[in-house]
Amino acid sequence: MTSLIDVIFLLLLFFMLTSTFSKFSEVELSAASGGGALAPDAKPLFMQLGAEEITLNGEPVNLAGLASALPVEDASPVPLLISLREGVTAQRLTDLLVALRPLRGVAPTVLGDP
Repeated sequence: MTSLIDVIFLLLLFFMLTSTFSKFSEVELSAASGGGALAPDAKPLFMQLGAEEITLNGEPVNLAGLASALPVEDASPVPLLISLREGVTAQRLTDLLVALRPLRGVAPTVLGDP
């Protein structure tokens, strides 16, 4: 009987440690390419992502109102350049990219360090 309890305890411990308790989301990333899909005359939008604030072309916006501040779906997507300020976490950038995923009118590009 004691060995059965040990086996059940080990199985319980195994399943508790291998299961996940939160749902992970996926952000699709692609490497820079030739850029043939973007219109050459499209004026890019500039976004600065801070630890607490987001600015779009110098105007403050929040994450919830981002869809209304950006253009809707067009024939060709508008380039969106995202610059990261000091103190931005990877989770903050992921939250922004998840919010931008359903918007088909923009083509986001995250600018890195030179």
